[in-house]
Amino acid sequence: MRLPSKLPVDGFVLAILAVAVLAGALPARGAGADMLGWITKIAIAGLFLLYGARLSTREALAGLRHWRLHAVVLACTYLAFPIFGWAAQLLVPSALPADLYSGLLYLCLVPSTVQSSIVFTSIAKGNVAGAVVSASLSNLVGVFLTPVLVIALMHTTGGVAVDPSSVLDIVGQLLVPFVAGQLLRPWIAGWVSAHSAGLKLVDRGSILLVVYSAFSASTVEGIWHTVSPVQVLALLGCTGALLAAMLAVSAGLSRLLRFGRGDRIVVVFCGSKKSLASGLPMATVLFAGQPIGLLLLPLMLFHQIQLIVCAALADRWGRAAPE
Repeated sequence: MRLPSKLPVDGFVLAILAVAVLAGALPARGAGADMLGWITKIAIAGLFLLYGARLSTREALAGLRHWRLHAVVLACTYLAFPIFGWAAQLLVPSALPADLYSGLLYLCLVPSTVQSSIVFTSIAKGNVAGAVVSASLSNLVGVFLTPVLVIALMHTTGGVAVDPSSVLDIVGQLLVPFVAGQLLRPWIAGWVSAHSAGLKLVDRGSILLVVYSAFSASTVEGIWHTVSPVQVLALLGCTGALLAAMLAVSAGLSRLLRFGRGDRIVVVFCGSKKSLASGLPMATVLFAGQPIGLLLLPLMLFHQIQLIVCAALADRWGRAAPE
């Protein structure tokens, strides 16, 4: 397999790493941390309002008719991934400490990516419309299902504490702004489209705020002294193995169900990936008041690995596609 000439070492991920380092050197404390928390909440609400304004309700409803495709993607995202995550507790404490395992499990419970899933499906010449609906539906379902899975599975690990009221917090902070964006779409969709480049900075700026806030709290709590470089390398191996397993599961399911080539590509790219953009804001709500820097580390590592591997696959499949 010929790799793409430029592997996608995402500049956004590099920015996230830079912000994490900054938070380690200059963490927010006291009143500054309180103000940062409120600013972050407002930014996250704005982020999901923009998500709602961008998604075409008509296209989403039309695409729902291909229910078998979307059901398989949801099964990969919210059934196969959590099973692998739950089974990974066998690695504690021999390979992973409890904190990093909690992050690995949380990674398995968040929605699929939207933008990169669609882009890779397009490069591979797959069913782009199907990818749009599957990825968007995964994020909508995740607003409800991710908190439920976190409460059901992460309480049992003893790693973190989650209040069931977090489901209501998710609805208030994420779903309500999203619905507001949908309702305002007839009036603001054109403006959002015309200013997409500038609003992309708002999207990414919101995520960077989340990262800085999370890693500041972790630095103040002193949790980074509890993890060694060897444990980080072990985590890197675990996230890589998780991606390989999910690529195999999604590809195998799509072939077993006799999907066409275009739909198989959708299942692989939407069913094997996890969303940094959705997972980080959800973590700040679900684990409010707790240091979550280590909890987010597996998701950030997985995000970069999935970009590199899926870009190589998309490039290969796109070149092999029939004209």
